[in-house]
Amino acid sequence: MKRYEALAETLAADIRNGSLPPGTRLPSIRKTVAQYGVSPSTAFQAYYRLEERGLVRARERSGYYVAGPARRELPQPQARPSRQVSTQVDISKLVFAVLEGARDRELVQFGSAFPSPELFPWERLGKSLARAGRALDPWYSVNDLPPGNAALRRQIALRYLGAGAPQPAEDLVVTNGALEALNLCLMAVTQPGDVVAIESPGFYASLQALERLRLKAVEIPVDPAEGIDLGALDTALSRHPVKACWFMTQFQNPLGASMSEDKKKALVALLARHQVPLIEDDVYGELYFGNRCPLPAKAFDTHGLVMHCSSFSKTLAPGFRIGWVAPGRFGEAIQRLKLMTTLSAGVPTQVALAEYLQHGGYDKHLRKLRHVLEMQQGRMIDAIGQHFPEEVRVSRPEGGYFLWVEFAADFDALALHHAALEAGIGIAPGPIFSARQGYRNCIRLNYGHLWNEDAETAVATLGRLIAQQQAG
Repeated sequence: MKRYEALAETLAADIRNGSLPPGTRLPSIRKTVAQYGVSPSTAFQAYYRLEERGLVRARERSGYYVAGPARRELPQPQARPSRQVSTQVDISKLVFAVLEGARDRELVQFGSAFPSPELFPWERLGKSLARAGRALDPWYSVNDLPPGNAALRRQIALRYLGAGAPQPAEDLVVTNGALEALNLCLMAVTQPGDVVAIESPGFYASLQALERLRLKAVEIPVDPAEGIDLGALDTALSRHPVKACWFMTQFQNPLGASMSEDKKKALVALLARHQVPLIEDDVYGELYFGNRCPLPAKAFDTHGLVMHCSSFSKTLAPGFRIGWVAPGRFGEAIQRLKLMTTLSAGVPTQVALAEYLQHGGYDKHLRKLRHVLEMQQGRMIDAIGQHFPEEVRVSRPEGGYFLWVEFAADFDALALHHAALEAGIGIAPGPIFSARQGYRNCIRLNYGHLWNEDAETAVATLGRLIAQQQAG
């Protein structure tokens, strides 16, 4: 990393953690040079980089200021205890009802599970797909059966190596998106009636998978800042015959929570003692805002118990539906299940992504995407601070594109969801993230769509709807 990039990241971290709140004037170039021991050129380049990322703004004859108006400090949501009981899951009807609006382009998509399609390099991907089509070998249809296209798996293995968590290319299995990878892992280690530990609140697709496979859920509370409660997990493993855990260890959906590396190590060690496999859902791992990709729990796995699942759907090519799993000791079972269910992932898209990863500038795209998401998070938090009630609590994830918003205990998030739809705004209410349909005073908001006047107006409208509900 160049010196100006390191300085920019140091200042960006201070902006993210609130040490430099919106409206704060940054030190002059002269003071920055003296404080950090850098050249004036390095200081200027660092400030230009922060300006490109939307974190600071230059004012003529005045210097650089942290972007956004000075705002009141918003507290983070609080972790909640979870009842240590196994629950039969019945959530799909509510989830489908809530998500129906995700297809409506007229809605402001704060409730969507996807970032804006406009953030992806479709023209360059199209060229890769065209090249793949011209060079397609008829034998690919056989050669690229599970575990998948060899060139693509080599490129994915290189990304693991670059992140500091090496995985052999020959062990990786390519799937139809991460969701299939996660479901294959679940099928490989459970039978109907088994108990699976999931997060609370957690990704609704995990609840739907348990429902479909007739599995029971035991919910483990997640701290909005620190991730899974390991004490509660240890208790659950002692009380229940848990067959698997399905967790997001970084930028968790819906909270945005991330576990520290020490906590990930402790999680892996705890599960190894109980010989319980971990299905690690890591689709947001490369959407970090810092200067280093955080290590997944898989990096600390020495027993083959962690099945690490990810995809390109949230970072590069959602429509291509290409994911993968680093399956540990369960590779053979997962390959066979893949062959028995959907046979293989699309061959042209596998070849196209292999070409793009080799020649298309993926890391440059990711840097731009991360900068846009970080800027949009700041703008959404600014707007919430301006328009939402005093008692609101908001998460501050260090990556991904979701905010978790908590209101007073008697607030009705489902009622807000219906009122927001009438106003042309989609939100994700808290009950869809729990097997027991809890979190009724919480919502998840997506800041992954381009921030504009419509988005700003939508937050103001939500603020008015919230005030009306509280007054009524």
